[in-house]
Amino acid sequence: MGAVRRIVLDHWKVVATFAAIFAIWEFAVLALGVKPYILPKPSVVMTQMFARMPTILDGALATLQPMLIGYVLAVAVGVLLALLVAFSQSFRETLYPVIVFLQIVPKIAVAPLFLIWFGYGLLPKVLLVFLLSFFPIVVSAVSAFRSVDTDIIDLARATGAGPGRIFWKVQLPHALPTLFTGFKVSAALSATGALVAEFVASDRGLGYLLVGYSNNLDTPMAFATILVISIMGLALYAAVEAVERIAIPWHVSRRNTEPELSGNP
Repeated sequence: MGAVRRIVLDHWKVVATFAAIFAIWEFAVLALGVKPYILPKPSVVMTQMFARMPTILDGALATLQPMLIGYVLAVAVGVLLALLVAFSQSFRETLYPVIVFLQIVPKIAVAPLFLIWFGYGLLPKVLLVFLLSFFPIVVSAVSAFRSVDTDIIDLARATGAGPGRIFWKVQLPHALPTLFTGFKVSAALSATGALVAEFVASDRGLGYLLVGYSNNLDTPMAFATILVISIMGLALYAAVEAVERIAIPWHVSRRNTEPELSGNP
């Protein structure tokens, strides 16, 4: 309870904003007499969600697996491809256009093909999450690795540093802030990818439940499912941000702002 209280106190403005939104939503539905199958009250959504929590948790666990596997693969492959593109002119001229083309192809159009090729199961969902997540990582990583000031690299070379030392001591630290930007964008997209994959190529999971609830006009449970997948995406985003705080505490975005908040110069 202490940890929850600390989080609420640290982010009270966000909590207050969401509380106000839900209060307005509740009042508007009640005042306008909107039918529950069109727009349920937040209180009804929460009641229904807790009443069917075992089903929701089972679906969340089924969705979490491809979401995490696809995201981790996107990070690993995305950074590797970005290194090849950033430091090799040949790969930049041949590989990068292919990556851009793959991003342009609508992922929802590819999902039925995955179903034909791989059937129902984990693999097609992981692939779709991967495809949705890896492009922001590649773009941000290429930009990060290529944006190091050449004067800094020349200075490092003048001190006798070799390519490996320059990469680990200069280029990688310089690239990390931009890299984490791509990681966080992809973390949010991974939840979307997992849900979309289950719309097409799954017989379980939150996406599968959402389709069933929508077809049965069970709107409160549809909202509950959307809420749970949103929380999962937010949790992954927060986890990446926590790693960022540990990895680059020196960055300007992570500096302590207490003197400014307290009014000291």
